[in-house]
Amino acid sequence: MAVPTNTRETFSAIGIREDLSNIIYNLSPTDTPFLNGVGRGSCDNTTFEWQTDELSSTAANRQIEGNDYASTAATEPRRLSNYTQISATQVQSSGTAEAVDFAGRKSTQAYQLAKRAKEMKRDMETMLLDGTAKVAGSSGTARESASFCTWIGTSSTSTSPIIAASTGAGLANSGSSTYPDGTTSAGSGGASTTMTLAMVNECVSRIWDLGGTPDIMMCTGTIKGTVSSSSVGGGVVATPRGDIKGKDSITAVNSVDVLVTDFGTFKVVPNRFMPSGQCDFIDYDLWSVDYLRPFRTESLAKSGDSVKQLLIAEYGLRAKNGLGNGQIKSAK
Repeated sequence: MAVPTNTRETFSAIGIREDLSNIIYNLSPTDTPFLNGVGRGSCDNTTFEWQTDELSSTAANRQIEGNDYASTAATEPRRLSNYTQISATQVQSSGTAEAVDFAGRKSTQAYQLAKRAKEMKRDMETMLLDGTAKVAGSSGTARESASFCTWIGTSSTSTSPIIAASTGAGLANSGSSTYPDGTTSAGSGGASTTMTLAMVNECVSRIWDLGGTPDIMMCTGTIKGTVSSSSVGGGVVATPRGDIKGKDSITAVNSVDVLVTDFGTFKVVPNRFMPSGQCDFIDYDLWSVDYLRPFRTESLAKSGDSVKQLLIAEYGLRAKNGLGNGQIKSAK
């Protein structure tokens, strides 16, 4: 049917009010399981230190009656250190931008600050889990805090709980001495290989041999899918869910959220911000993020008709004892 002559339509109308929602929809992920899970500490210098120690290997300790004993040689604790690093972002809004009425936010400056804070936390999560070694920094060069990967493993491939997915064998990480000290991370795990239960058991058994008891299995989304598959711990399981609208309903479950092994029970935690091919076995109690300067917002000197604020934090990763953790590298 044709539209009657002189019918007023919206296409050429003037004065229609806009319909702009007061909600801003943002789907970007902001969860940071490592940063949220480990402890929170403080430090008083850009270089902060701690000590670790371990018992000697077991031996056949049988002594003769009446023996005149010589003193056992003393071993000193190991002294480790890390550096703090600075993360910051600046937000600047003109006076006019603060005065006008924006949909979905009362203050554009406050909205941008809240958004930048979430981005900074994601940056921190990424840096804490990559292979960055510690850097002391200098004038014009930023300090870098050693990440998770540089504190785990041993100097021997036969005992190191860093497993190369391509071979199933251990990867050594001895740092600048015979112990991981934040200066290096283990070598490549080879070509990307599908993770298996045998790899998991090898890794966690080595951690157990060293005395560790981690309970978190943190991995990428791809590896989480592998964990839920039959190659590690899952497979499709059909479970009855009762009657729905007069029909019997069956739900297919193909997810493993808790993996039980001979050497520990692990909560499987997917993490969007960890390196590809990486699966970490973590004891949260053995880590903390220590802050020299916690998150703070500082107003910067005003210049012209604008508001300038700096969101800043200074922090570093403390590995209380890296031997209680492990990793599978280059898995999928």
